[in-house]
Amino acid sequence: MRQPLVSFRVVSLCLMPLLALFALPTHASEERQLVSDINDYRAHPRRCSVRPVQGLRPLVLKSNLALPVGYGGALREGLKQNGYQAVTVRTIRLVGAQDAEDAFDMLQDRYCGALLDGQYADIGISRARSEWQVVLARPLLDNQIGDGRAASKTLLAEVNAARARPRMCGRQRFAAARPLSWNAALGAAAQGHSKAMAYGNYFAHQDPDGETPADRARAAGYRGRQIGENIAAGQGSPSKAMAGWLASPGHCANLMNPMFTQVGAAFATDARSDEGVYWTMLFGAN
Repeated sequence: MRQPLVSFRVVSLCLMPLLALFALPTHASEERQLVSDINDYRAHPRRCSVRPVQGLRPLVLKSNLALPVGYGGALREGLKQNGYQAVTVRTIRLVGAQDAEDAFDMLQDRYCGALLDGQYADIGISRARSEWQVVLARPLLDNQIGDGRAASKTLLAEVNAARARPRMCGRQRFAAARPLSWNAALGAAAQGHSKAMAYGNYFAHQDPDGETPADRARAAGYRGRQIGENIAAGQGSPSKAMAGWLASPGHCANLMNPMFTQVGAAFATDARSDEGVYWTMLFGAN
């Protein structure tokens, strides 16, 4: 019997393309000094009504967050065309700051809560004379995700942890199942499909050429007798993708199917696509 293929997505803002924005920062040393002052403040917060229990991680300076001073377009859209897809973003404009020290004093006095907001991971700074623009953001893809190999290892560990105990997938009860082994051909097929979805900006099991998961697995060299596929879009980490799959009865059933013995999984990103990040997990039975 043919294994059903299921998918889910997290809907993010679907934005129309803009011309790419190239913000060439001036006074680079002053901008770096301001970031250093902000990160020191986050590590040792003081004189603020919003005081975290402990110091916060430093913000990472990103050139593609440096929008032109006075930029008046849609913020997420502008960042997306710069190659940065944000989950959360805020912009702060300062007028009258002659140097980094002045800019930091203004930020500390007027925007203390924003500086000490733990949801932000990255920062962009641009300057035009005494006007400054500070962009605080958190990217769609978690900064701690690592490379594709690390993400694949995490997905393998998490799917086997899920299979190690009984669970309900919707109304269907599954007993604990034996762990899956990694299959390089399934991994290659999963990587190819994730890239195709990210770069082609679509979300489907069947690609625009009409190829199915089984077609892709065979083309990658897999000769197993059964194929199943889970796909996802918009999740910023392997754990979030797995959590979504386990919460969906059809995906959960694929994950727990005792007939499957092998797996391959991968993600791919394109900041200009609708969802930003795309995940594929392919199951096989040898």
